[in-house]
Amino acid sequence: MRIVMGAQNCGFGPASELVAVSRLLSGHERVFVGSGVAAMFTRRHPDAFDAIREIDATRGRAGAELVDDLLKTGDQVVSVMDADLALRSVIARRPVVMVDSLFGFWRLRRPLAQIRDLCASLPRSSYVAADRHLAALSPHERVVAAHLLATHSVVQNFPGVPERAAEFAALGAGSAIHLTGPIIDLEGLRNTPRDAEPEYDLLVNVGGFKNFLLDFDVNNAYLRLLHRWIPDLLRDWPRFSRVLVCGGPFGGHRERNVSVAGRRADCRLVPQRDLLRAVASTPGYLLAPGLTALHESMVLGRLPLGIHEQHYAHVYTLRRLDGTLFGRNAGRFADVLPHHRVPEDDFAGTAALVEIAGRVQEDEELYTVFRRTFNERIEHYVSLTPARRRHGVEELRRLLGGEPVHAVLARILPPRRSA
Repeated sequence: MRIVMGAQNCGFGPASELVAVSRLLSGHERVFVGSGVAAMFTRRHPDAFDAIREIDATRGRAGAELVDDLLKTGDQVVSVMDADLALRSVIARRPVVMVDSLFGFWRLRRPLAQIRDLCASLPRSSYVAADRHLAALSPHERVVAAHLLATHSVVQNFPGVPERAAEFAALGAGSAIHLTGPIIDLEGLRNTPRDAEPEYDLLVNVGGFKNFLLDFDVNNAYLRLLHRWIPDLLRDWPRFSRVLVCGGPFGGHRERNVSVAGRRADCRLVPQRDLLRAVASTPGYLLAPGLTALHESMVLGRLPLGIHEQHYAHVYTLRRLDGTLFGRNAGRFADVLPHHRVPEDDFAGTAALVEIAGRVQEDEELYTVFRRTFNERIEHYVSLTPARRRHGVEELRRLLGGEPVHAVLARILPPRRSA
């Protein structure tokens, strides 16, 4: 069976989940289609796909036609939060599995029943007609509509997700919702050694960073703040003599090394399974509070410290996990500007965080508060006993666990071909 696969272009989370799902489908022909940060991540994991087609359906008629033609050659489509790919699959009359780690996150401006009715009357003569029919929906509502139109929906457990799944079921809305545990590279995690000699004293994982607003050269105040802070991290923490700072902003020519007083930070993009080995062995772990990285850390039995929010989804995640040790301990821009309101909106909230990061990076007084309060967070983190760290991991496992994703996929996808 030929499976065409794609992921939403927001950070490394969706692409990482796509790679994890693709590796579970190794008996099939797996063809990636996409562009941007999703394609960047996929190119670094070519073993997870049989073919990689870097095409952007949003850039002109030619790109859209190439994607549509590719979909017609597939037997099945898997979309990780890419609403446009799911819609194109429906128009191409291809069965589509919508995979989503943020199912409870999507904000609706109108009742779910209205979106269901809009999907029920969707014209299927062409993508242009279908896209026009859904034009009034917000980007978040488009993702929800993709779930309603999909053949199957696989959603990762998180506070609020069971309630939304029940709302879908009560309305008889769209495809069945299949609740699952972490959508991560389980094989890679199983094969990750837990007792390797650490190469670094501290790992800082900033994720893919790029999304609908953030970029490496535009709306990049967070990255400029990070660049300013890394030398101060080395100055303030002699115990961290070897630091690895990894993520999308440090790929290719953006790789850099920082040295202060004989201590060193290597800033680079590392393959996912190399990152898993670093997570398992490095004594200290700071991460942008994305769910994929958090799940990987949880499975490896490592409690990380969350760093300041890059975008609104991080605000949402920390708020939902506020009752956990991880959620309470995480760094927040509210430590620096406690009365600065972040709008309850994906775009506006992310834009506000860009503005906050810029103020902190440029204002000496605010930066001093940022440095001091984050050092306080790190001080508390490194002082946690092994028992407290184990407790922090276990409470996340209880809250976020669920049926293994490979078992869910085995139920809803045709069996793989024989060797």
